[in-house]
Amino acid sequence: MRGTRSLWLAPGLALAALTLPTTSAQAAELDCLIQPSMVVNVSSPIDGLVERVEVDRGDLVKEGQILARLEASVQEATVALARARAQMTTGIDASQVRLDYSIRKVASNEKLLREGGISEREVDEAKAQRDLNEVALVEARETKHQAELELRRAEADLAVRIIRSPITGVVMERPLSAMEQTKQTPIVRLARLDPLYVEVITPVALLGKIRVGMQAEVLPEAPVGGVHTARVKVVDPVVDAASGTFGVRLELSNPDNRMPAGLKCRVRFPR
Repeated sequence: MRGTRSLWLAPGLALAALTLPTTSAQAAELDCLIQPSMVVNVSSPIDGLVERVEVDRGDLVKEGQILARLEASVQEATVALARARAQMTTGIDASQVRLDYSIRKVASNEKLLREGGISEREVDEAKAQRDLNEVALVEARETKHQAELELRRAEADLAVRIIRSPITGVVMERPLSAMEQTKQTPIVRLARLDPLYVEVITPVALLGKIRVGMQAEVLPEAPVGGVHTARVKVVDPVVDAASGTFGVRLELSNPDNRMPAGLKCRVRFPR
């Protein structure tokens, strides 16, 4: 998975910004472009065969939603086997029974020794067997823990073959389809539309008059239209000397993705 962000300005946008009155922020009405706040190319971290793609262009997706699955029959079988091993408790149960028996035998032999019924050697042998059974129980528990770790590894190996959405957004493109090899090619391309970013090329005369946190009015082109409130998120600290402009980014709330990205617009900064 890799994310990409880009700023594309309509031809003549920078020139239009330069030709507008720039005597004060009160009079500033500039050309702008509404863009997704994030564009993400979602690919697989491993090479594999695409089994199926769960979404198509234009679909709305939620963060964490499954986008695609790679062929994973071997990994699924490995997980099933590892889970069966991790759930087995017979080794621990058997070791516990043997240990309990040997503990009782030691106690019984010690009593018989005091009564003169057996030799001290027999008591020592019972204690040795008890100690061996204690070690066997520890080994059985360690074996089960190792099986649980192997299950986690198998599940992780399977999980990377299930491609999930890193963001809530809309599917822009679906470059791959079922039965195609990933080969690090993006499977889907997503765009986050809430919030939207409004990109503005601003005359240098407004430098210092537009500040982060300032609200502005955004007027999208038809057929959307209307007046929408956005907030300044970024003011570029570097001026382009050739054009005498600097960049400004505003953040525009877009609940339910009602407004599409890619629209031209005008932005008015406050009085």
